[in-house]
Amino acid sequence: MITVTTLGNVPPFARGLVRDLRVRWALEEAGLAYEARLIDSSIQASPDYRREQIFGQVPVLQDGDLTLFESGAILLHIGGRCEALLPAQAEARARATAWVFAALNTVEVVVQQLAAIDLFYANEAWAQARRPGVEAAVRQRLGQLATWLGDKAHLEDRFTAGDLMMSNVLRNLRQTDLVAGEPNLAAYQQRCEARPAFQRALRDHMAVFEAA
Repeated sequence: MITVTTLGNVPPFARGLVRDLRVRWALEEAGLAYEARLIDSSIQASPDYRREQIFGQVPVLQDGDLTLFESGAILLHIGGRCEALLPAQAEARARATAWVFAALNTVEVVVQQLAAIDLFYANEAWAQARRPGVEAAVRQRLGQLATWLGDKAHLEDRFTAGDLMMSNVLRNLRQTDLVAGEPNLAAYQQRCEARPAFQRALRDHMAVFEAA
């Protein structure tokens, strides 16, 4: 059985954003059964857990003898077992993989800066001074993404792991109206999140916190 290690509880603002959600979604798209292993901050700091995840973060995937961390790497691993996420054709597979990296390395890096300012440092003078420049960087990336998307349903010719990761990254802007400012991008995110696999993943992700 595949196991996904994640947090048993987080503050309300983080619910629906913890990165196990993207892994759960990928497993649902792939039709792979899994179970959740819930941990707390004391386990995160333990030497045993640091041997699984050197930085003490979540998620961690255990798949047979493989223990894997970093959500992007986990997503590509799952995609290797599911043509719905990574196409079999070499060029299409490479482009889907490129979009996973674009989501993480080009879009999420600026999105997370804005989220950190808004959610953790909003009352700090330095954050208030920094925010306009960070928001401008986010707007630029969203505009570039919206231009590429145009009137297409997905980033390439069909839904792939790249769309899963990109639309999940966009969730980190939910405290703003920036995605709504690009109507085709907002529709794209809604389209991705309307997928039954996402809805199942979100249900199970949120159920953990409701039980806590």
